[in-house]
Amino acid sequence: MKQTLLQKIAAREINVGVVGLGYVGLPLAVEKAKAGFCTVGFDVQPEKVNMVNAGKNYIGDVVDEDLAALAQAGTLSATTDFSLIGGADFIAICVPTPLDAYQQPDISYVRASSEEIAKHLKKGAMVVLESTTYPGTTEELVKPILEKGSGLRCGTDFYLGFSPERVDPGNLIYKTKNTPKVVGAIGEDATEVIAAMYRAVLEGDVHTVSTPAVAEMEKILENTYRNVNIGLVNELAMLCNRMNINLWEVIDAAKTKPYGFQAFYPGPGLGGHCIPLDPYYLSWKAREFGFHTSMIEASMMVNDRMPEYCVERAGKILNRDKKALNGARILVLGVAYKQDIDDYRESPALRVIEILKREQAEVIYYDPWVAQFREHGQIMKSEPALTPELLESADLVMVTAAHTNVDYQLVQKHAKTVFDTKNAMKAVKNRENIEVL
Repeated sequence: MKQTLLQKIAAREINVGVVGLGYVGLPLAVEKAKAGFCTVGFDVQPEKVNMVNAGKNYIGDVVDEDLAALAQAGTLSATTDFSLIGGADFIAICVPTPLDAYQQPDISYVRASSEEIAKHLKKGAMVVLESTTYPGTTEELVKPILEKGSGLRCGTDFYLGFSPERVDPGNLIYKTKNTPKVVGAIGEDATEVIAAMYRAVLEGDVHTVSTPAVAEMEKILENTYRNVNIGLVNELAMLCNRMNINLWEVIDAAKTKPYGFQAFYPGPGLGGHCIPLDPYYLSWKAREFGFHTSMIEASMMVNDRMPEYCVERAGKILNRDKKALNGARILVLGVAYKQDIDDYRESPALRVIEILKREQAEVIYYDPWVAQFREHGQIMKSEPALTPELLESADLVMVTAAHTNVDYQLVQKHAKTVFDTKNAMKAVKNRENIEVL
């Protein structure tokens, strides 16, 4: 089986199936198709399927022209019919792994996808989970589902592995194509073949590890590392405010050290599809072994509190102007979870807005990237333009995303007071009405 698959990879005769056409799945499907592999994307949302088949892009990291050309050529297509997975030699699972209402891992999408794949899995296929999850998912959850549903044996009839997605929306340098990949599979043959499949597509290095659990833990380490360090600077931001020290200046000074220091920055909280979620996956799994991840959990508590802390600071700023938060008109600048993207998943700005509204503030927002967002079943729309009149109408402007296409000189000139939680206005010289986190 191994040699047959390696030959088919070299000859570009592998049929690829990508389950989940979101921020991870669609860029991967596009790269597989660009490399010469006939690729079919699977998704339960007809809207996404129809857009892919029409060559219409909806993901920032995908080049519009690439998707259109691939769809027109028939190299890349999409469907809601999961029975077509039976024709795939390589299947990548790229579905969401959110947290539930109790901050516990919600692996229902992985389970449902595995069950659908199992119904149609053919002998000699490769299955790779790319969704970020807790260590053990591939072997403890996916493998039994695939074996039971298909009647095939892992390692003998099909190969199974884990290769964590590494997607950084808006990154101008590293995309799916040139980002190094980690592969951990069940058995040496599976590792070799799955790694070969990625090497045939990607420019970045493909690093193999001994088991899927190592690859799963590696992904958790990447994002927990960031969570812990951001928690550190967020806590220092609160301390430095009390001490009347500018933490942003402190960090800039520390960055001058050429070794042993990496800069992390405070903010209104954590957002995105990985960093705010992954530590919860690890903490949840650790309890199975009677272990509490005390340092990780401490950083999570600090980061989770930041939206509330930012609202408290906003209230104190208004109080200095003899105004109450209740009834104040607050203009929030930016609801995306990071600068210059339209992705607002888990954005701390949404929690800031929610808390402000709970305190009876009148909240409006402007984001040149996010025209509207839906949260708790309600839609909120961006102000159409950032005008002097809009800025002057607000009692306080809160910067919660450091978009580079915002005129911060205009903001400073016309805002009564600005609370900059991202240091987005660092280049503005007149700072008499600006307070930073």
